[in-house]
Amino acid sequence: MESILKEVLLRYRSENGSVVSILQDTQSQLGYIPQEAITYFASELNIPESRFYGVATFYSQFCLKPRGKNIITACCGTACHVKGVDKVVNAVSRRLRLSDNDHTTSDGEFTLEKVACLGFCSIAPVVLINGEVFGKAAVEKVVKKIDSIARKDDER
Repeated sequence: MESILKEVLLRYRSENGSVVSILQDTQSQLGYIPQEAITYFASELNIPESRFYGVATFYSQFCLKPRGKNIITACCGTACHVKGVDKVVNAVSRRLRLSDNDHTTSDGEFTLEKVACLGFCSIAPVVLINGEVFGKAAVEKVVKKIDSIARKDDER
């Protein structure tokens, strides 16, 4: 990880206000933004860690924890909420055996993320699985897709 962080630092050291770019590059290469990376960049660039955390927590594109190989994104906006996305989220959480505080399975295969809006209100509730849109998402359909992915992973 250290060589990756040094490489990112070299690219952005001279650019003032490059916090977003540094975080994007780090996440692109590591899959998430480890706390050690924030500490490293803050120290090397003399920028408070709080500035990095402020940016990383403001933008939903950034992840401060490792994510699973398969990403399930549930829209929890108003339209999806009214159309019952909570039932889908609860079923997915049960299927993946996630506790209330967990977002990623212990084997690192799946991550369940809840977002404010995906912009597909007309087909609510909406769930994305590895970028594939499931509109009017029914519990059975979503769980079936997860089972299919899990079987394929088991076969490898």
